[in-house]
Amino acid sequence: MPRAIVEENSRLALRVRSEDKAMLMRAVALEHTDMTDFILRHALDAARKVIDQAEQVSLSGRDSLRVLAALEQPAAPNAKLLKAARRLPTRP
Repeated sequence: MPRAIVEENSRLALRVRSEDKAMLMRAVALEHTDMTDFILRHALDAARKVIDQAEQVSLSGRDSLRVLAALEQPAAPNAKLLKAARRLPTRP
């Protein structure tokens, strides 16, 4: 029988091998915390790192100089850009 969709379910279930669970339990005991806090804290730290890496752009020295040069001396707008700008609504 299909289960009803619960929109505000904050529960997360994991299936782990017994040796992995034992390792987690040992780490939890060493940090004097509970399993939920331990897993959540470390999973969120890892998630933040993944997101930060995905959202950052690393440029070489040469590319950094090219970006700075383009910002200091932008190219003149072409006809297509000027046409699009004329179609923008005017501010009151």
